[in-house]
Amino acid sequence: MEAKRAGASLDSLVSSFNARIAELQELVIARNMYPGSSVADLSAVDAALKAMELQVQAIKDRLREETEAIPKAKEKKGRASPPLWYITSDELDTLSSYMRGRLTVDRVNAAINDMAAYAEANAQLIYAPKKKVGENHWEKALELRDIAMTESIKGKHFFLETDMKGPTLKLDNTGKAILTVLRHLGRITETRAGHHRVIILLKPH
Repeated sequence: MEAKRAGASLDSLVSSFNARIAELQELVIARNMYPGSSVADLSAVDAALKAMELQVQAIKDRLREETEAIPKAKEKKGRASPPLWYITSDELDTLSSYMRGRLTVDRVNAAINDMAAYAEANAQLIYAPKKKVGENHWEKALELRDIAMTESIKGKHFFLETDMKGPTLKLDNTGKAILTVLRHLGRITETRAGHHRVIILLKPH
């Protein structure tokens, strides 16, 4: 949709540019036909030229924006967004009351939203060029890239235990209970990479 809107905007600029050219041609013809009004015509031509310059600059700016957007679009197209495989009340009811505790479907699914957000943030750091990554995030980006190349993790959506900072999923007893529930329901699996505990998002069977 963004590409279509950008294309329509660019078409509009080109159309306006062509209209300015036609207007300029008419002014030149009029000046040749009526030499006595050449001063007024020249002023009009000057104004038209300035307007055309603005249109040309606008087209250049739009083309630059489109060119810069192409790599981002390709990057996003080249990888899928983290999945949102929510649980149902029936699934939650299959677990023991001890495991469920006070957890609700809404609470667990809100945590799934958090996990997808963590995984997407990590994916952006993994695929982003160095110049787009702030110095304070570069070390983590390198670490995530190493983790992403681990055989058991490669090609999968994942986040680190240290990413669990809310708003719903946190490193507290409730957060640990949610992970236990999701592990039993086949939504996640866990592994270790170096000193990190890595949570991998899974498609339910």
